[in-house]
Amino acid sequence: MANESARNMLYQQFVANNAIDPKLYEKYDVKRGLRNNDGTGVMTGLTNICNVHGYVINEGEKSPIDGKLIYRGYNIRDLVANAVRENRFAYEEIVYLLLMGNLPTHEELEVFSNLMDENRRLPSNFFEDMILKAPSRNIMNKMARALLALYSYDDNPENRSPEYEMATAISIISKLPNIMTSAYQVKRRTYDGESMIMHPLIKGQSTAEMILSALRPNREFTDEEAKLLDIMLILHAEHGGGNNSTFTCRVLTSSGTDPYSAYSAAIGSLKGPKHGGANIKVNEMFECVKENVKCWEDEGEVADFLRRILNKEAFDRSGLIYGMGHAVYTLSDPRAVILKANAKKLAAGTEFEREFNLLESIERLTPILFAEKKGDVKAMCANVDMYSGLVYRMLGIPTDLFTPLFAVSRMAGWCAHRFEELVTGRRIIRPAYKAVMKEREYIRIDER
Repeated sequence: MANESARNMLYQQFVANNAIDPKLYEKYDVKRGLRNNDGTGVMTGLTNICNVHGYVINEGEKSPIDGKLIYRGYNIRDLVANAVRENRFAYEEIVYLLLMGNLPTHEELEVFSNLMDENRRLPSNFFEDMILKAPSRNIMNKMARALLALYSYDDNPENRSPEYEMATAISIISKLPNIMTSAYQVKRRTYDGESMIMHPLIKGQSTAEMILSALRPNREFTDEEAKLLDIMLILHAEHGGGNNSTFTCRVLTSSGTDPYSAYSAAIGSLKGPKHGGANIKVNEMFECVKENVKCWEDEGEVADFLRRILNKEAFDRSGLIYGMGHAVYTLSDPRAVILKANAKKLAAGTEFEREFNLLESIERLTPILFAEKKGDVKAMCANVDMYSGLVYRMLGIPTDLFTPLFAVSRMAGWCAHRFEELVTGRRIIRPAYKAVMKEREYIRIDER
């Protein structure tokens, strides 16, 4: 009881001494979350790497448009469409594009893919010492810890030369899928009571093939499955400098810290449910809808339950319908559009078809219900998380790996932004916070 009383006392002080009057943010024109009043982001930098385009400012007003995602000047729709048309794996090509700034030739891509293949293997005894002996229930945490541990296996981790930074980035991008699948297998054995199956690496596999091969006990998968996972990796590889995890990477980079610290911090950011971890929340919400709606085909019943979610009466009582809405995209999220088309194709004629149709109903009904509740019509689209979970489940990917796969893919974007910050930033990122606590006279301890 004494400990509980002490905790309550500390909690009360924590709340009382950390609360700031919301009116002060308006008074001092503070951009909370580095957001302007209209929801747009505060301009904090310039980049050549990616453009996330979801609206235009027309005569001072924000006008919605179909979303565009541009990697180094190339539209994501074109990049994916060409990979599909040529029936080949393209994630490695996208990594090259993001890091080097240009699309590779056949010869350059072959050399780069071989380099990634050679770098997949973990350092000697790394698996035993850093993963097997220190398991984690959360794969994102384990990946972040493993990245920090790689610092100790680097002969020159403080080398900031461009050549060494590039070599380190390629090494990390290549090793992270291996770290992820290894950490997951150890987690299964330690916490889930399942068998731990550790397959040796197969030379020449693409990143998508390597992941499926490592996860499946029999190592078997179809070419269609691997190509779909390859598309998932492409879509998650980069999303501009303003997203939370990329900005985190750039902030740490600006301080002059090592790459391992910067990239592990980005993983910690991506883990959050308001960022990459949102795909888990979508999956949890979808399961709740499935359990509480008796007839999935009855849109009236689906709408009634969604109203309960919006009214904070169901699911996590946040009032949010996860998978809907985005900070930049308004009419459409190009990643969601591509994923939805692929999900529909893969689900057709399978037990997942009804689930796809239910997700589509949620996507269609949410803007209507939102307008009904708020009294205004706001452009709202499905984001990438709406359909990614269903695609992962159709591929047999466990829920534990939904967000880690996001991190595996996004590492390419983080590395590109670190390079850009090293070359062009050259100033430590330090925004200002206004102190609103007035100065006080010191009170002797026996007088308090």
